[in-house]
Amino acid sequence: MGIEGAPAGWLEDYRSDGSGRNKSTGIVFVHGFTGSPASMRPWAHHFQDLGYRVRVPQIPGHGTHWEDLNRVSWSEWPAKVERELAPLIALCDRVFIFGLSMGGANTLHVAAKLAGKAMGEKLAGIVLVNPMIHIPGIRIKFGPLIAKVTKGLPSVGDDIKKPGVNEYGYDVLPTKGVLELNKFLKRTRSMLGQVKAPLQLFKSVDDHVLPVSNTEIIMSEVGSREKTRIELTNSYHVATLDYDAPLIFSNSQLFVEKIVGER
Repeated sequence: MGIEGAPAGWLEDYRSDGSGRNKSTGIVFVHGFTGSPASMRPWAHHFQDLGYRVRVPQIPGHGTHWEDLNRVSWSEWPAKVERELAPLIALCDRVFIFGLSMGGANTLHVAAKLAGKAMGEKLAGIVLVNPMIHIPGIRIKFGPLIAKVTKGLPSVGDDIKKPGVNEYGYDVLPTKGVLELNKFLKRTRSMLGQVKAPLQLFKSVDDHVLPVSNTEIIMSEVGSREKTRIELTNSYHVATLDYDAPLIFSNSQLFVEKIVGER
């Protein structure tokens, strides 16, 4: 666990302008809390190889040092996704947002904000993998006290079934960052009904980070008329790097192709 040893450039913003007819479709890939763009790069490369325009942003506070995540406001996270999305909306006929874990909440937040706006008409769909929308249990109620006592706790990262795979995330859970995360999730949950884009959601049967209640809340409260859920039977939380990654890549490709073909 940790960001040390990550492939060159995999912790930073990544962009590819695509080629051929698929360059008219853009996709932003959003990583999770304490994670890094590395968890989304193979998925992005799959679509890049097909000619799509792709963006993999480094969400503020991530990919540097864990204490940086104690210094950011939650509003910086969706703001970064919006900045990456804006040029794609200008250049492309349609755009998609794909999110993992907290990146799923980020995706939903941005999708809700875009709903009803002129540029939001280009948001053709969203894909979520083990998305996060709430922090269950009583412990979070003591979050402010815990944050005063310690800056960090043991990390929940690298929940991957496949041996020898690293998501290159933080090996410490920043306590002030968790407080911002909780604010962000509460605000985003209140916006779920505003999300109208078609939704494809992947959920790992064995997820040691998030309970299934996160998926159930999203599927129940999201405003999308078209929504599908696909269960992953051979992956843990970071499924984009796990055994079921090919299934995620192929099904999300079909999802995009179907929507693009209808427009």
